[in-house]
Amino acid sequence: MQTFALLGAGFIGRVHAENLAAQPDVDFARVFDVDTSRADELADRYGADRTDDLDTVFADPAIDAVLIASSTNTHADLIKRAAAAGKAVFCEKPIDLSLDVAREAAAAARTAGIPVMMDFNRRYDPAYAAVHDAVHSGEVGRVELVSMTTRGPSLPPIAYLEVSGGQMRDQTVHFFDLLRWITGLEPVEVYVAGTALADPAVAEVGDVDTSVAVLRMEGGALVQIDSQRRIGYGYDERIEVNGSERMVEAARHRTGFVNHYGPGELRTNGLDAGWFERIRGTYRKSLDACVDALERSAPMPAPLDDGLRAQIIAEAATQSLRTHRPVAIPEGR
Repeated sequence: MQTFALLGAGFIGRVHAENLAAQPDVDFARVFDVDTSRADELADRYGADRTDDLDTVFADPAIDAVLIASSTNTHADLIKRAAAAGKAVFCEKPIDLSLDVAREAAAAARTAGIPVMMDFNRRYDPAYAAVHDAVHSGEVGRVELVSMTTRGPSLPPIAYLEVSGGQMRDQTVHFFDLLRWITGLEPVEVYVAGTALADPAVAEVGDVDTSVAVLRMEGGALVQIDSQRRIGYGYDERIEVNGSERMVEAARHRTGFVNHYGPGELRTNGLDAGWFERIRGTYRKSLDACVDALERSAPMPAPLDDGLRAQIIAEAATQSLRTHRPVAIPEGR
């Protein structure tokens, strides 16, 4: 049994609270949020204690792990505090918007030897897991060309975009992680072209809402990732890996697979309305994997250094987007 404290009771914190309460190997003990009303709501709903003092969380020997679902600018500090207190960590991405700060937090966790898992929950999408398994079994042969799509149904609020770090760090970063995980290869160079098409205000805050990233992988394989913040037909993610022997694809995720035929017409199912509907179940599976690793004292399946590598790629992609030039991706962490 792992005793958890939840740090952050906003939207994603509520998602994690439900999953913590449902996890049979978790004692959901405490909730902290700077907004005490939000913390009270979750504590009352799931039978946890609400705390106003983070020091009591990290000082409590009964707390085995903290789940960090607070605002991005707090993640690195909370990881460092967990490292100092010897607590395990399950953390929402990113570690920090500053790569230097993220490296400091990762170094602290590494030195302390605490287990840390980043919530790259898309690894637990059944279709993406099947693509991963096919590639790693050798089914496709040598990876030669990868196509990835991440397209959202609506533009986030401009106030959110102002503090998100930009499309590469906020949206496409999930696919930088999936790329490494699925192929087992490291990208060595990235070029990104992007524009603001959904709303001119996106450009005014220094961001884009539509982009294409082209990456060159070690060994020469090429990758294309297209990202859109706003599309008119639902939520769309796809991955295709083409190899020297075969191709494997995680196709569009339709809400159903019944076709209705009539005179001169065909009605069929569309896509999920939004990102949460598409990937909601993966949050539970990601937490389950973290808890299982803690119970078995096994390595974390999405360790902190994987989060750091995804951020390093996103940083290079952001630089390319701004300079309109290819950028070499540094090795290591």
